[in-house]
Amino acid sequence: MIEIQQFTFGPLQENTYLLINGKRECIIIDPGCYFQDERKELLQYIQTEQLNVTRLLNTHCHFDHIFGNKLVSETYGLKPEFHEKEQVVMDNSQAVGAMYNLPFDPSPMPGRYIVEGEKIAFGGHELDVLFTPGHSPGSISFYCADQQFVIGGDVLFYQSIGRTDLPGGNHATLLNSIREKLFVLPDEIRVFPGHGPATTIGFEKKYNPFLI
Repeated sequence: MIEIQQFTFGPLQENTYLLINGKRECIIIDPGCYFQDERKELLQYIQTEQLNVTRLLNTHCHFDHIFGNKLVSETYGLKPEFHEKEQVVMDNSQAVGAMYNLPFDPSPMPGRYIVEGEKIAFGGHELDVLFTPGHSPGSISFYCADQQFVIGGDVLFYQSIGRTDLPGGNHATLLNSIREKLFVLPDEIRVFPGHGPATTIGFEKKYNPFLI
């Protein structure tokens, strides 16, 4: 079994996810811890639960999803991994943070780029990498078929979708990503988004006003 531990961090209320397997190995996805107490909370949880942090993954590189990249990287000796098309987003993240009056420690450069169709082994499980651009140019989603969940960043929300008015965003591309990559998944798949509550594929296919 994979345990999913969620934290909601930062001024933009971003969802940070820890995936934990039976060996107490841990993958951190989109660490958004911004304030000092949030950084302490994340590190304390990992220490208390005696987790071995093995990877740092980013669904995309908007600033609110990478606030904690440097902390995680330096604490656990890891480099972030994300899609190559997100590099330009990361390169601009400091300037965007300054525009919002939210300065932050710059993320380290990636250890490697994740590619579409890649399978990320995690204990006895696999995460399939889905390429889901539109909110940002290189957004990816992590789909675990046997545990019936997808962690999708800011692509699909509870009765909403990601914004597409930021640089590299495209509304038609986002809708296409949702319909062709997420809505083809089984209805019971749980969707853990970058903001707001979890939902399911079936519910969003039926009730999401942007996609009906």
